[in-house]
Amino acid sequence: MPLADPRPILAAARAAGHGVGAFNTTLLEHAEAIVAGAEAARSPVVVQVSENAVRYHGGLRPIALATLALAESATVPVVVHLDHAEDVDLVHQAVDLGFTSVMFDGSRLPDDKNRATTRDVVAHCHAHGVAVEAELGEIGGKDGVHAPGVRTDPEEARRFWTDTGVDALAVAVGTSHAMADRTAVVDLDLVSAIAARLPAPLVLHGSSGVDDATLRKVVGRGMTKINIATHLNKVFTREVRARLEADPALLDARRYVAPAREAMAAEVERLIRLLGPEPAAVAP
Repeated sequence: MPLADPRPILAAARAAGHGVGAFNTTLLEHAEAIVAGAEAARSPVVVQVSENAVRYHGGLRPIALATLALAESATVPVVVHLDHAEDVDLVHQAVDLGFTSVMFDGSRLPDDKNRATTRDVVAHCHAHGVAVEAELGEIGGKDGVHAPGVRTDPEEARRFWTDTGVDALAVAVGTSHAMADRTAVVDLDLVSAIAARLPAPLVLHGSSGVDDATLRKVVGRGMTKINIATHLNKVFTREVRARLEADPALLDARRYVAPAREAMAAEVERLIRLLGPEPAAVAP
């Protein structure tokens, strides 16, 4: 199936009041698990490659080509998305390689610089048919430099969207990146207030810290794209650890990585179904 444009997928989800799962990959097996989970759920999915993952691999091209190949062979629509890119050159590389979506994260920049640079990114990406996500309001837990208590002002969100023309906006509503437990306290009224002022899909970063019941509520209040990474890393690593502890003599990586991939795929499927809609409504 051709690579998917996220814009119609997110627009349809927003209109229907459900969420779209967006899951990060660091290893090839992660990407395989994400696609397998989406196929089992018979639902579109966003596979995300972060700037941190790019650093891990020493460049974008190796992990990008593998992920793009998996997406193109999938039986459901798959968006390949560059996540949290602070480097504009990396955004351009992703566009050249065939990504259908990018996130430019200028939240560390002064506000005027963030808006100006984001506008430039939008112009370049839209000229190549690529969707753009951006961030307004620092989201906690990124390398310890962002305050977890930061919140996005609804009117500022509307102005930022108007000024930049982004296709989706990540907002700060109480979540924090890299949370290992699901104890985040989300400001649901703030989610509703931002959604009421902004026609673009909203993105929840740091969703690993949000429990199932709150994820459902967040989506019901108007959040559309739900980013999850750390939670799936926990599922994957827990299975690897269990296999190695059960058989300390185990040497063949396939014997412990394959079960971890299967466990992650099952959790991706479960999360996609949690975010809705019913699978029959999104048959490929």
